[in-house]
Amino acid sequence: MWLHAEREGSGPPLVLVHGFTQTRRCWGPLADDLARDHTVVRVDAPGHGMSADVIAGLRGGGRMIADQGGEATYLGYSMGGRYLVHLALANPELVRGLVLLGATAGIDDPDERAARVRADEATAARIRELGLLEFLQTWVAQPMFAGIPPEHQHLLERMENTVDGLESSLLQSGTGAQDPSWHKLHRLDMPVLVVAGERDDKFSALGRRMRESIGDNATFATVPGAGHAAHLEQPDAFLAVLRPWLAHHGL
Repeated sequence: MWLHAEREGSGPPLVLVHGFTQTRRCWGPLADDLARDHTVVRVDAPGHGMSADVIAGLRGGGRMIADQGGEATYLGYSMGGRYLVHLALANPELVRGLVLLGATAGIDDPDERAARVRADEATAARIRELGLLEFLQTWVAQPMFAGIPPEHQHLLERMENTVDGLESSLLQSGTGAQDPSWHKLHRLDMPVLVVAGERDDKFSALGRRMRESIGDNATFATVPGAGHAAHLEQPDAFLAVLRPWLAHHGL
């Protein structure tokens, strides 16, 4: 089974993997800017967009993403970052460079992880209870997404998703389903950029821990004036972090 992906631009390949409830079309001006000098591959993750019928966990989904991207630099936001952590650990030979925005390597504590599984299950049930549109409206209305300007919320693009697809994605690839891999991160030897929004305290702390766990080949940076969805809230500021790093590593 194949994931849907779209390609644009020319140059070094750069694969973009979106967050939960988003699609390949939810990258805002970021994808257009990067396509000026990269071959940008925008993937619909399992359970999303035109890959709505694909059911896969983080390991299998990471492999499917690699099947579309091949040897490339990979950029993942939130859920997309979880897929890419698994991909980079399983197939490091395919990952020239790795960019993780608002991502985590999992929940260490078994009790906390079990509680997150229950929370993810409750959210999955709420998707079915509310229906797609109302759920998406409540999802983007959360405080963690308050900084996204209306034109970058991409509600119309998110409506390409399905109730079944989002439900399966959350149960298969939510944070509760992620096997913690902090103890494995030192194996990553490709250039890694870990990014968080300046106002996203939770993922700034996780990002610093990821950088320390990976080692000297990793860089941690914050996006000024941004929360969790830093690339949508402050796209220019995010690019000001990303582009020099890509250039420095010849990616």
